[in-house]
Amino acid sequence: MQMEILDWIQNWFTDNCDGDWEHGYGIQIATLNNPGWEIEIDISNTSIANINIELILNEKGPQDWYSVKIENQKFNATGDSGKLKFLLGLFKKMIEKIEK
Repeated sequence: MQMEILDWIQNWFTDNCDGDWEHGYGIQIATLNNPGWEIEIDISNTSIANINIELILNEKGPQDWYSVKIENQKFNATGDSGKLKFLLGLFKKMIEKIEK
């Protein structure tokens, strides 16, 4: 399953590369010091560029939390250290729902 989401995000990135988009936009994955993950995916000039989602925060405990939002043409998600695959999966589910 882990490789499936990585394959999917690589394909989504490649599909959106048009000689211009990848120079100013893209995907950033970073670590947080609490510890956790932060993902920012610029959706400008993509099929979902005009979507906005208000902050969704799910906190079950100090080691079990995540947040996600889309604003200013950016998908932003953060989560605890075990949530990287989950956060990328949220982006995939959102794309698939919107593009249907």
